[in-house]
Amino acid sequence: MDETSIALHTTLSSYMAEVASRAPTLGASNVLMRFGALSEGWSMLERFKLDTFAKQIDGPVLTTVRARDRLGRIISEGVNLASQDYLSLSNHPQIKAAAVAAIDAYGVHSAGSPALMGNTNLSVALEARMCEFLQLNTCALFPTGWGAGFGAIRALVRPTDHIVIDQLSHACLWEGARASTQNIHVFPHLSVRGLERSLKRIRANDLSNGIVVVTESLFSMDADTPDIAAHQALCHQYGATLLVDVAHDLGNIGAHGLGALEAQDMVGKVDVVMGSFSKTFAANGGFVACNEPGFKLAIRFQCGPHTYTNAISPIQVAVALKALDIIQSDEGLQRRERLLRNSTHLRQGLEREGWQVLGRPSAVVPLLVGALGRSRFLTRFALEKGMVVNLIEHPAVPLKSSRLRLQVMADHHTSQLDAFVAILGECAQLADDALGAINAARSPQDVLI
Repeated sequence: MDETSIALHTTLSSYMAEVASRAPTLGASNVLMRFGALSEGWSMLERFKLDTFAKQIDGPVLTTVRARDRLGRIISEGVNLASQDYLSLSNHPQIKAAAVAAIDAYGVHSAGSPALMGNTNLSVALEARMCEFLQLNTCALFPTGWGAGFGAIRALVRPTDHIVIDQLSHACLWEGARASTQNIHVFPHLSVRGLERSLKRIRANDLSNGIVVVTESLFSMDADTPDIAAHQALCHQYGATLLVDVAHDLGNIGAHGLGALEAQDMVGKVDVVMGSFSKTFAANGGFVACNEPGFKLAIRFQCGPHTYTNAISPIQVAVALKALDIIQSDEGLQRRERLLRNSTHLRQGLEREGWQVLGRPSAVVPLLVGALGRSRFLTRFALEKGMVVNLIEHPAVPLKSSRLRLQVMADHHTSQLDAFVAILGECAQLADDALGAINAARSPQDVLI
C-alpha cells in the first residue's frame, strides 16, 4: 500500500506541474482545448482505482449487483447501496408485465411532442391518476424529472419576477432559476425566518412582480425536510407562489405514500408540486401539478423541456401507472414499512460505530466521510470489499464534507446492511493509511490532497 500511495503522489505532482505549464493555453479560442487536462486527470484517478464515478451496472437493479468502471472492468460485486429504487419495484413482476403489455399495445416510442401528437391514453390516464393522488386539479408529464423541475420554473417565472430558493435545492431548480430571472434570492437551508426576511425585503421594494419560493420535501444530500406548512403560509402572506420538489419521498414515505406533504397535512395545499418517477416509481419521467388549469396549458405550449421534446414513452408511463397501483395498495404500505425499518437499522448501526449520518430516516442515508482524498480512498476500498456505493463530493456538497449517499431499498436484508457497517471501519483505516503514506512522501511545496 505504501508503494502505491507514493506512486500516486508522484503521479499527481507531475500532473499538477503539467497542468500549470499549460495554463496559458487553457483559455484558448478553441474551446475543446479546455478539456484535455480533464481526461488526463481522470485517467490518473482510474490508474489508482480512485475513479468511482460513472459506474455501469451489469444486470438488473437488485440489492446485490455487479458494477463495472468507465472502461467496463468489474470493480465491485456485492451489496447495492447506490441505486435509486427505493421500493424495489424495478424488477417487480407486475411492473415488468406492464412494460411488456405497453410495448405490445403502443410500441416503444411516443414519436411526438405532447403539444402535438406525443400523448397516449396511457399518459392522459397517468396525469389524471397523479391529480387524484396529490389531490390537485391538473398535472403535466415530462420525459425526465430534471426537465420537470427546470421547466416548471421557466414556465412560472418572467424576467422581472423574483425567485426565493433554499440554498441546497436541486441543480435542476437552480438552473431553472438562473435561466428565468436575475432576481434570485437565497435563504439559509430550511430557515423559515430566512425565507420571511427575503419575502419582506422583496415586497418592501416590489409590490407588482411575482415571487416563486422553491424548496424540496426531502433534500437528498442531507435527508432533511422543511416546514412546508410554514413556507406556504408565508407565501400566502406575501403574495408568493410555493413550488415543492417531492422527488425523493413521494411514494415511499407515509401511510399513503405522500411523504412530507402527508406528514404535515399539506396534501393538496401546496401551490405547485413537481417530482420525478425515477426514485420510487421505477420509471423515467417527471410531473408538475397544481390547481390552476391555465398553468398546464402554459407548460403544454410554451415550456421547452415539455413542448419541444418527445413526450414520455408509453413504456415509462405504463410502468409509472403500475407502480402507482402498487404504492396505493397494501403491498405498497408493507414495502414502505420495510424501507423505513431498513433505513432506521442502517442509521443506528452507523451511529453505534461513531459515524455521523445526516437528516431523518428515509431512503437516503447521507454518511459523512470527510475531505476529498480520504473520501475517494474510502470509496475505493468499499467497492473492493463488495459494497457498491456512490461518493458525493464538492461542488455538490461543501468542500470538506464529502459523503456516501447510501440509498436503501425495501428489499434489503438487515444482514446486508450490517455487513456494510462492519467493513466501513476497515475501509476508513485503509484510507487513512494511504493518505498517511502520501503525505509522508510530500515535499513542503507539494499540494496536499
